[in-house]
Amino acid sequence: MSETLNRLADEIRGGGGLLAHAVTPASSDGALGDVAAAGSRAAGQEAAYALLVEAIREGYLLHYASGRVVRPDDPDLSLLAGDRLYALGLARLAELGDLEAVGELADVISLAAQAHAEDDPDRATAVWEAGVRVVGSGPAPDHEDTKARWRGVR
Repeated sequence: MSETLNRLADEIRGGGGLLAHAVTPASSDGALGDVAAAGSRAAGQEAAYALLVEAIREGYLLHYASGRVVRPDDPDLSLLAGDRLYALGLARLAELGDLEAVGELADVISLAAQAHAEDDPDRATAVWEAGVRVVGSGPAPDHEDTKARWRGVR
């Protein structure tokens, strides 16, 4: 398990309650958090960026697949845990004052949801990869046009 996912698991356990009891050994690494942490915008706050991205990613996985760190038996608890982890990650980002990245990750959440609704998991993966790069390093010149195409606007 990656160091970031270990920290996420420790935080969830430390919060107690039902989620703490649903924490299990991670089933994969925290590669997307590492991508964000390596970017110039995360300089000096690498661990914080890695954790918040992986919290949001875990929330996403609890909504659409299976979590890597949190695996509730109850599907309703899985959705609630996903919402809680979305909120945790976005709140941490807001505390860092990076409102541009808050907006970007909110777009990731909505665009990935749209991709799943349209049965396009490859687009959901592309959305995540592009969004995490933007959070860490800032947007590419064509990023807004790409998001518009993903939304079906252009």
